[in-house]
This record gives sequence, structure tokens and C-alpha cells, in this order.
Amino acid sequence: MSIADRLKELNITIPEVPGPFGAYVPAKRSGNLVYIAGQLPMKDGKLLAIGQVPSRCAVDDAQAAARQCVINALAAVKTVVDLDQIVSVVRLGVFVNSDPTFTQQPQVANAASELIREIFSTPGQHTRAAVGVAALPLDAAVEIEFIFEIKP
Repeated sequence: MSIADRLKELNITIPEVPGPFGAYVPAKRSGNLVYIAGQLPMKDGKLLAIGQVPSRCAVDDAQAAARQCVINALAAVKTVVDLDQIVSVVRLGVFVNSDPTFTQQPQVANAASELIREIFSTPGQHTRAAVGVAALPLDAAVEIEFIFEIKP
């Protein structure tokens, strides 16, 4: 099954690439890898979740934001290759705008990891970091960077 077919089955529409919001490109191919710049949870031009988790943003809202970051990453991939060129998902770097005592960043990151697995099945198995940070651009609750392996 193609990635496009799987996305349709999951009722996921890939948007236009949000941003970039600085002096960088959203995606860059190097050999068989595509590096995706940190994706914010933008949908229809607005952030889905803002502020520190959990005081200003509930964990479930941060999880929904993490899922949107995955969708936005796929939009970024499409700027350099067709989605069906993806062989595997190599790595996610998940940054959660966290209150000082919040330690459930992996719980937020799991939402992104689970969506990746739903879309890609076994090739979606990836390495990951889930890190709490004091602030993110635009006061976003979550930002995720990605590395995808593509066909030569």
C-alpha cells in the first residue's frame, strides 16, 4: 500500500508546508537521508497548542500537537521527494515546552511515534529523544525534528 493510500485510509490530509519561520529550509536531502527542520504544531496557520506542559497546555493537547508535527513533517518531505520514496523513519527529536517539574515528555512523544507507526508500520520504527525545554519558538508546546531514509 502506498503512503498516500495509507494516509487516505487514516483520513489524514497533508497540508502545504507551514513556514519556514526563519533563515532555513524545511527539508534537506543528503544522500539517502532527508532531514526535516523542527516542525511546530501548525494547522491552518495557527498553533494547535501553546505554553508549558502541563500548566498551560494539557498533556492530551500536547499529544495532539505532536501528531500534527508528524503531518507537517510529511508536508516538508514532499518538498524534496515523493512520500513513497520513504524507506524508513530513522529518528525523531521531540522537544516539549515543559514546566520545571514535568517529567512525562516521553508520553507526549509517544503520540508522534504511534502515528508514525500507524502510517509506516514496521519501517516506522525509529530512534527518538524526548526532551523538556524551557521555551519553544512562538510559545509552541511541542516541536519535533525528523530524519527519514529514502530510496537511492
